[in-house]
Amino acid sequence: MPLPADLDGWLAFVERLHPSTIALGLERVRSVLARLAIPKSCPIVVVGGTNGKGSTCALLEAMLGAAGYRVGCYTSPHLLRYAERVRVAGRELGDAALVAAFAEVERARRDTPLTYFEFGTLAAWVAFARARLEALVLEIGLGGRLDAVNAFEPDCAILTGVDLDHMDYLGATRERIGWEKAHIFRPGRPAIVGDPNPPATVIEHARGIGAQLLCIGRDFGYEADRLQWRYWGPGGTRAGLAHPALRGAPQLANAATAITAVDSLRGALPVPAQAIRDGLARAELPGRFQVLPGRPTVILDVAHNPQAAAVLAANLADMGPCPRTLGVVGMLRDKDLAGVVGRLAGHIDRWYAATLDGPRGATAEEVAAAIGRVRPGAAVERCASPRAALAAAEEAANQGDRIVVFGSFLTVADVMAARAAPFRPVDGR
Repeated sequence: MPLPADLDGWLAFVERLHPSTIALGLERVRSVLARLAIPKSCPIVVVGGTNGKGSTCALLEAMLGAAGYRVGCYTSPHLLRYAERVRVAGRELGDAALVAAFAEVERARRDTPLTYFEFGTLAAWVAFARARLEALVLEIGLGGRLDAVNAFEPDCAILTGVDLDHMDYLGATRERIGWEKAHIFRPGRPAIVGDPNPPATVIEHARGIGAQLLCIGRDFGYEADRLQWRYWGPGGTRAGLAHPALRGAPQLANAATAITAVDSLRGALPVPAQAIRDGLARAELPGRFQVLPGRPTVILDVAHNPQAAAVLAANLADMGPCPRTLGVVGMLRDKDLAGVVGRLAGHIDRWYAATLDGPRGATAEEVAAAIGRVRPGAAVERCASPRAALAAAEEAANQGDRIVVFGSFLTVADVMAARAAPFRPVDGR
């Protein structure tokens, strides 16, 4: 059977290899990785956590890039294009390089049934090996212990935070989930925890394996006012810092965590103070409290669990009053619909519930029912898709109103695609 000729063909091919979208375990990845026989060639930072992973990766990538290093960055899921997942020197990798990497993985795979995420992770490793990198930032996809990214050996591991999400795979409590996520730590290596109240299992595991544990609020942290902020940590103090370009109060914790990681690698990758400042100003991450130009104001946020929804609610409150806030929400059925809606219920005046396609997608009726349980009597309009929900909200909104789109990467991606080129979202989390 001939191999696919283009990236779309490869993505369709890879989707069919494994019967499950998510199948945690490292045996398959390690077996193919051994056959690829590609050695580690630069320092690696692995970033895990329930929320804040993408922002922390973006900040690290920007700081190291501003220092002049050639940085690779692997994140997931994507919003509009698969190539968003694999960046080199701040740019998405081209389709030709991705196609070549997918083909190399396929030759090494033999009869191993890789999942979509596993295949893509190995293809990213191949592509990065060809890119002559000086630093590599890898985002954990789900959990930590059994995630494909955990097959690689980090020089520094970051855990941004722990909350209840993916409970079918990771466990029903923060303690259990924390234990799963803490397995990205390595003996003798920096283990940086950005959660101000980490589960005891995180601390116990880090100490048990002899990792160099660094916790926010104890070993590093920050102080801030509305104009600037100050970082303190094992590498010293940095004062008079401008707030990160990424919006939202939690970005200061993410930035402090990223700076601590940079400082922990200063022996191999020294980063001057100005590069820290430049990286804070340059970091970009679509779909995280992203405010679109125009009126009414449209805000995109991929918040899809209660912790992220609480942060979104706080960010909306910080924006100040407006006549009305209209909420466009679409979610996956295996998420905590009521928990997400509950965190935002007091901030939304009218709801537009959207159906998400796919076997995991909740229908508009299911989302509306969750809203009704949390907010009896709430005004809810049911829509066939997120883009249809946005169109309905824009039709009803006045110039001074705002529209917030949230609930899933797929929800935000559909709205972004409605204003850009067509797309086909895959592997939404």
